[in-house]
Amino acid sequence: MSEAPISSDGWLSGVRRVLSPNCDDWPEHGGPELLVIHAISLPPDEFGGPGVEQLFTNTLDPAQHQYYASIAHLRVSAHFFIRRTGEIIQFVPLTRRAWHAGVSVWAGRERCNDFSLGIELEGCDTKPFDDEQYTSLSWLVATLAGQLPLTGMCGHSDIAPGRKTDPGPFFDWSRVPELTLSDAFPDAEA
Repeated sequence: MSEAPISSDGWLSGVRRVLSPNCDDWPEHGGPELLVIHAISLPPDEFGGPGVEQLFTNTLDPAQHQYYASIAHLRVSAHFFIRRTGEIIQFVPLTRRAWHAGVSVWAGRERCNDFSLGIELEGCDTKPFDDEQYTSLSWLVATLAGQLPLTGMCGHSDIAPGRKTDPGPFFDWSRVPELTLSDAFPDAEA
């Protein structure tokens, strides 16, 4: 993928946009500092369907699958979703807070939605991720780190232990580049 700058209204060029209503303004002293990696598949352990996009846009039909009846009422989103093919879809502009972390704590700070970006990978706890996803995720991490004051990256399970397991045992952290701080923020410490 080529260089993809972030527009002033928070959209990454070169990726598909599907606006989620499940977002709001960053708090006064909030904003993206942390990347949280998630995994999701709808229906569970099935890939390629419209379920995740429908969940993030509040259009999930509870009659389409037994599992959907238990989650259709949820109002959740993420900034990005990476399909098995490597396609990146952006649901929430970087100028807004996505509702991805739920009850969470990172480095003693609660409410991780207030200072993190959510990246969902199409996946589950029982199957490995695809090479195309790692390629897209690596590009996305490098792009975001080059333009935002990011200071860390973790899994959903790291900020909500006991409650969440994603990105799961098949996620290979060694295939994602270490987060390097942007040259735009030279005073930040690694």
